[in-house]
Amino acid sequence: MSKKTFEAPKEEMTVSLDLDELGTVECEVLTIISIDDKDYIVLLYKPEGASDDESEIWFYGYKENPNDPNEEPELIYIDNDDEYEMVADAFDEYLDEIEYDELD
Repeated sequence: MSKKTFEAPKEEMTVSLDLDELGTVECEVLTIISIDDKDYIVLLYKPEGASDDESEIWFYGYKENPNDPNEEPELIYIDNDDEYEMVADAFDEYLDEIEYDELD
C-alpha cells in the first residue's frame, strides 16, 4: 500500500502555466499530495467567466529545489496513465477526508 500525505495550502495560492493551446493561464493550488516520497500538485483551472461546471482539475508532478527554497518549483507533466490514475485516486481520498472532517 502506498504512503500518502496531503498538504493544503495555508493561504490561497495560484500558479501561472504556459500552455500551447490556451496560452498563459492562472490556476488555484488545491493541495500537494505526496505518494511514496514523490510529490504531486493539484490545480484548479476555471476559465474567466466560466461556471463551476466548466472548471477543470489538473494533476502534475511537483519538485522543489531543496538547496534553494526561493527557486520556482518544477511542474512535471504526468504522461503515464497508471501514475495519473494513482494521483486522481489519492485526490479523491483527500476530498473524502475533507468532507469527513467537516462533519465533525
